[in-house]
Amino acid sequence: MITVNMTINDRLIGPIDVDDNTMMIDFLHEYVNLTGTKFGCGVGVCHACTIVVDGADGTSESVRTCINGVGRFNGQRIRTVEGHAKRNSLGKVIALSPVQKTFLDHFSFQCGWCTSGFVNETTVLLERLRKQPVSMADLESTIEGALKDHVCRCTGYKKYYEGVKAMLISEGVVRT
Repeated sequence: MITVNMTINDRLIGPIDVDDNTMMIDFLHEYVNLTGTKFGCGVGVCHACTIVVDGADGTSESVRTCINGVGRFNGQRIRTVEGHAKRNSLGKVIALSPVQKTFLDHFSFQCGWCTSGFVNETTVLLERLRKQPVSMADLESTIEGALKDHVCRCTGYKKYYEGVKAMLISEGVVRT
């Protein structure tokens, strides 16, 4: 057993005692009741289970939860797909994040299984580009580099990529 404490979507979680073999995706689903992060392949290939880990230095990274035990996240600040929308004091969603909105506007997903991974990875990309904008000439290769490992079995890639491109341009993170 291990004892874990972490902040998930700005909410302090823990201390909670869990088996030290517990994968983070199972912790999210079974201990915290956050089921938006999806279990896809179980071996870290499809990236459906990707969450955001926020560093103390203000950077963020995407991390797969099906191949990382909960202990890896002890003391960390993380965000899941449930944590991106803005909520009022009653917890009701009042505004989607730019990434969520663009995926809806572009009908980017079909079954939605891969969506949480795409949302989290694209959020990390947007935050990185807000600090270091990309040139228009490098935009498509930047998007490809960020999303290339994500698997969509419904073949919705084109709409995801179109949505990301439009959102990055509208967010002003692309230099002309």
